[in-house]
Amino acid sequence: MILVTTPTGQIGRQVLDHLLDAPDGTAGIRVIARDPARLSARVRERVEVVRGSHADPAVLEAACEGAERLFWLVPPTPRADSVERHFQDFTEPLCEVIQRQGVERVVSVSTLGRAVAKHAGQISASLAMDEAIMATGVRYRALCPPFLMENLLGQAASIRDAGVFLLAMTEDRVLRTCATRDIAATAARLLLDVTWTGQHDVPLVGPDALSPGGMAQVVTEVLDRPVSAQLISSADYKASALRLGASEAWAQGLVDMVDALNDQDFYGATEPSTPECAPTGFREWCEEVLKPAVLG
Repeated sequence: MILVTTPTGQIGRQVLDHLLDAPDGTAGIRVIARDPARLSARVRERVEVVRGSHADPAVLEAACEGAERLFWLVPPTPRADSVERHFQDFTEPLCEVIQRQGVERVVSVSTLGRAVAKHAGQISASLAMDEAIMATGVRYRALCPPFLMENLLGQAASIRDAGVFLLAMTEDRVLRTCATRDIAATAARLLLDVTWTGQHDVPLVGPDALSPGGMAQVVTEVLDRPVSAQLISSADYKASALRLGASEAWAQGLVDMVDALNDQDFYGATEPSTPECAPTGFREWCEEVLKPAVLG
């Protein structure tokens, strides 16, 4: 049995699609969903659904019964009172369930920055999640992308109407990227493979080494209209998050994350690309994903 968390989320939905498209003979699939009505008809017909949140120990325990493999993702909750506590509320019940119920393999979405990122808000909390899960001894793969290309989708209206997207960076430096499709494909491949052992990070770094200006040039060429990247300070980023309803703690976590990225550069030019598991280039993604979102 394969258990998938966040099956209606940006990454979890794609993981589930890959699993459902796998050849006949795939192990049974179960999902945890807060709102099963958001699942597609295909999913509801072919998977077992446990209703609730995977932060709920009782829900997680019921869902993990008989599950040997688990796709794990802690969803962002911008109104959380504490970034660290938010990740712990999900992770602590999982660690208990792993030890009681014999989950054999966990594939989790984490981030680049292990042994490098310090005081990095949500990034540090994600890396601490990895350490807690690995301490159980479970076979573990932490999928470690840098900046997600899909982060730009939230600015589709600004790109369309004002010809600009914002990035919280202090200088025009290289920002490594990854498409969520590559995270999902790698996760599904690992979930379907019952031969791997041990505990390892899996970096997912796309082929591009673009600065924000270089990203804007690609977007300009794909959309055939001028688009620029506007760099904003972490303070402005925090103010924007607060205006959109984030808690003070979550917004401060974003500031800490941005400052760490700028100061420590662990999403930067020194990160080697990993074409075997992150082949999608930024231009390809813009053509296939961003362009329809902006112009459609």
